[in-house]
Amino acid sequence: MIKDSELKALVTLLEDEDEEIVTHVEQKLMEIGTGVIPLLEREWETNFNPMIQRRIEDLIHTLQFELFQERLEEWKENRSEEDLLEGLWLVATYQYPDLDLLELRQEVHQLYTEVWREFTDDLAAFDQVRIMNSVLFNKFKFRANTKNFHSPANSMINAVLESKKGNPISLCAVYLLIAQKMDVPVYGVNLPNLFILKYQSEDSEFYINAFNKGLIFSREDIDNYLDHLNIPPQELFYEPCSNLDIVLRSLRNLIVSFEKLGDYHKSDEIKIVLKLLDDQYTGFE
Repeated sequence: MIKDSELKALVTLLEDEDEEIVTHVEQKLMEIGTGVIPLLEREWETNFNPMIQRRIEDLIHTLQFELFQERLEEWKENRSEEDLLEGLWLVATYQYPDLDLLELRQEVHQLYTEVWREFTDDLAAFDQVRIMNSVLFNKFKFRANTKNFHSPANSMINAVLESKKGNPISLCAVYLLIAQKMDVPVYGVNLPNLFILKYQSEDSEFYINAFNKGLIFSREDIDNYLDHLNIPPQELFYEPCSNLDIVLRSLRNLIVSFEKLGDYHKSDEIKIVLKLLDDQYTGFE
């Protein structure tokens, strides 16, 4: 690992007028890898040269973006099927690189505890959903963020847990995280233009719209919805999707959000990540 004194010497060269020297220094710092980020952050705080600060900011972002990609790839390969929250946390670290996963787990656990207190043994399927709806949408006031539907915050699990506002997939994700901890058989479903949930057990099968305060509906309602959009039915519109599908859809939502804001640099970066994780994604269409 690089010593502080060596880092300071390298950082000082970032203000050199020779672009070749600056490029060489940046490459050297990039080669050291993501472990140099804390040292760069400390150097940024103590260096008052605007040019050097800007170049340090660019380096930190490049390194953080590299780490962001590595972590998501590792999650996809090793933990995607058992840890949805980690995947959602990783998506949020794009905007909040210092976000603490343990703190998120504690927030979700608090919600779970409130639902658990209301549950009794042998509840029927509709009663389980009724209680979850009551706790999440009445007690905690989770709701659709219709005023700022395309805000990037709607795809950030930490922001949704704090504001209690989100888009269809983030509200469904919160619902799903609680249901999983409660052993309630609820799963995500990828509908066009809308993400929903499915309750699926040996005895019961119906759908839940978390964007509409947990409204319960049927397969026939999905048929009508697709017919209204002139979209032919496909099996994936009715059946559970994977945790990876949820994270991929969250990333797609982020692309739209950043494009709506005119932040094409960020939308292009998310497209890079999406292409890395999704074999079907064609890239910069």
